[in-house]
Amino acid sequence: MPTTPATAAKSSPNGVSSNAASVGGAQASIMLELVDEDGNTIGTAEKLAAHQAPGRLHRAFSVFLFDESGRLLLQRRALGKYHSPGVWSNTCCGHPYPGEAPFAAAARRTFEELGVSPSLLAEAGTVRYNHPDPASGLVEQEYNHLFVGLVQAEPRPDPEEIGETAFVTAEELAERHASAPFSAWFMTVLDAARPAVKELTGPAGGW
Repeated sequence: MPTTPATAAKSSPNGVSSNAASVGGAQASIMLELVDEDGNTIGTAEKLAAHQAPGRLHRAFSVFLFDESGRLLLQRRALGKYHSPGVWSNTCCGHPYPGEAPFAAAARRTFEELGVSPSLLAEAGTVRYNHPDPASGLVEQEYNHLFVGLVQAEPRPDPEEIGETAFVTAEELAERHASAPFSAWFMTVLDAARPAVKELTGPAGGW
């Protein structure tokens, strides 16, 4: 599927302060894969450096998992995370290691964060976006690989990564999004993945 361009000058306020300077050495030293506008690898950069304004375009992934009833699994990011703590977001998101296939990274990270492996995981295209986060001063300049799938096991989230999980219908998501803080990138990646979501969940899912 083609890349969908999307740019946002502002992110949604999340109501939670964050300080990039508090990033631990382990987090800051993680290496990300830098890419050009076509998604071709052009180098690497440390995680924090890639997110400092104005941001450096890097490879990322976002996962949307649904249960057998067509409900989306959301996570609320742990309060201890340096970037966008305490906000709701999609099932899982992150960055492949340099040289790691995005599909493998998505499956790996889903298990690491949620303690479950998808029973089905499929590619759903890519999206490129630029989302500044006023609360932290960090910038998400990402070439994001999207994945949709099914989950049949009960999540067992890592409390250092995830504060809370919830399965929601499309209607419940709209209500929650109107009243609770979400990650700046959430609607961008959901809208880009929506054709694949509709194909996965069917017309009765309402997505």
